[in-house]
Amino acid sequence: MQIKALISDGKAQIEAAGYSSVDAEILFAHLLGLTRMELHNPIALERALAEVSDESAIVESYSELIKRRCNHEPVQYLTGTAGFRNLNLVVGPGVLVPRPETEGLVEEVLKHIANLPGPVSVIDLGAGSGAMAISIATEAPNTHVIAVEKSADAIEWLKQNVAFYDESIRIVQGDVSDVLDGVKCDVVVANPPYVPDSQPLPKDVANFEPAIALFGGSDGLELPKRFIDAAARLLKAGGLLAIEHTETQGEAIAKLLSNDFVQIALHQDLTGRPRWTSSIRSNS
Repeated sequence: MQIKALISDGKAQIEAAGYSSVDAEILFAHLLGLTRMELHNPIALERALAEVSDESAIVESYSELIKRRCNHEPVQYLTGTAGFRNLNLVVGPGVLVPRPETEGLVEEVLKHIANLPGPVSVIDLGAGSGAMAISIATEAPNTHVIAVEKSADAIEWLKQNVAFYDESIRIVQGDVSDVLDGVKCDVVVANPPYVPDSQPLPKDVANFEPAIALFGGSDGLELPKRFIDAAARLLKAGGLLAIEHTETQGEAIAKLLSNDFVQIALHQDLTGRPRWTSSIRSNS
């Protein structure tokens, strides 16, 4: 099997489709049961190749994966996994692929939790794959985490990830507007659908990832407002809300928060863009 030639050809095809050539390495490593870094480790690669009983099947499978990636299918759907902080989550059709931009939000929430007397109650609204809920539960062991998700498709992925990483997380299926009646918590994290309905998206997002997790109404703020109202209902006085949004929505989000929240602060993501806002539930 001419591995270098195979991967080189895969890279060329993927680059021609407008995506990173790194995807070609990720997909080949996936077929061998390796990480991309292990693919460049001669010992790990040799061991993996020794387990291959049918080289032609590997070549055929790789060709099919390259074709699907060139047809804009997300690489995370093709491998069935997505990395997020310390996690390797299972993902697929019906659930949003977790983004590295959200990792900064989790980092700051963890710092906030570290300064609270435990146990700390946390609710993740629109949990999707469970990236935020599971990160918080596993990195801050003094927490009780509830993951709320409306989509029946997404919740199946959420259940798998929670079962693998932290079965103590409580999963609740329902709309944020009326779930958990009477429950109060210390922290709410939210990554609501916030893309304006008419905004064009990259093909690998628009054609494959669930619209229910992406679009937030004509201006993109209809769903964030619903999530903010839910957080105001669920949070104790003095509780923290951290909510993600587009880089242009900071001012509008702050206005939506102003009725029930104080200490409203806009934060930048890993690329320096203003992508999430924190606020404290007021006493009124």
